[in-house]
Amino acid sequence: MIKSVLKGMVIGIANIIPGVSGGTMMVSMGIYDKLIHCITHLFREFKKSVLFLLPIAVGMVIAIAGSSFGLTWLFENYPIQTNLLFVGLILGGLPAIWKKVKGSKVNIGHMAAGLLFFALVVVFAAMGDTEGTAADLSFNIGNVLILFCVGIIASATMVIPGVSGSMVLMLMGFYHPVLNAIRDFFSALAALDIQGILKGCGILIPFGIGVVAGIFGIAKLVEIIFEKFPLYAYWAIIGLIISSPIAIFLMGTFPALTVLNVLTGVVALVIGFGIAMKLGE
Repeated sequence: MIKSVLKGMVIGIANIIPGVSGGTMMVSMGIYDKLIHCITHLFREFKKSVLFLLPIAVGMVIAIAGSSFGLTWLFENYPIQTNLLFVGLILGGLPAIWKKVKGSKVNIGHMAAGLLFFALVVVFAAMGDTEGTAADLSFNIGNVLILFCVGIIASATMVIPGVSGSMVLMLMGFYHPVLNAIRDFFSALAALDIQGILKGCGILIPFGIGVVAGIFGIAKLVEIIFEKFPLYAYWAIIGLIISSPIAIFLMGTFPALTVLNVLTGVVALVIGFGIAMKLGE
């Protein structure tokens, strides 16, 4: 139970950071296939699916709530170490995925799938420095529908390994507004500020419903792909995993390198790699 909550926290934090893929973290920790299965068979295997999904969901909520307060501080004060920690977390899942394709005959289609998704992530990351105008989240019917649609898009991209949902939100201009809304909601909840809570619900409920709808929609598609074309899917994921560290560095901002920064960054990378390997066991 505690291990599942910790996995959920890692996934939650990954989904908050532009350039980092929550789906990749699921793969790195060895729970991606089972998580997709539990989502697509939620009602058919209700008890089993809920017991697996609930602690992960709890960990994600805890991490997202905490990250909305503390993540900015970490990246402002320790950008190299924090980014390299997540690079390690991502790369720590590569050995497990490599085992899925090791020994299988590699054809041009497999290589093309890996290269295509590698290029996709790098291109999205290169575009990620232009967030555009911050979205208007004032409460009205039009914005409710927009938030619902944005939630669908964000969650669908969060489930796909290698694609950063937060990066997609940033490209659409909704990243900072939604993150601020999450922070303000939990602040209002802690202060029992009814007006602030209602304001947050007006933003987060339609967004959250969209997220749930997107997850269920994309999960079935992903399950079909893994059933029909498993080797293509795994080679695509390898491309996504390899490209994710590049995306992190393209999306991040870094100070001048010092010996201390490099050494502590390498330590953070090794720690991240070890955590991913351990959680993936």
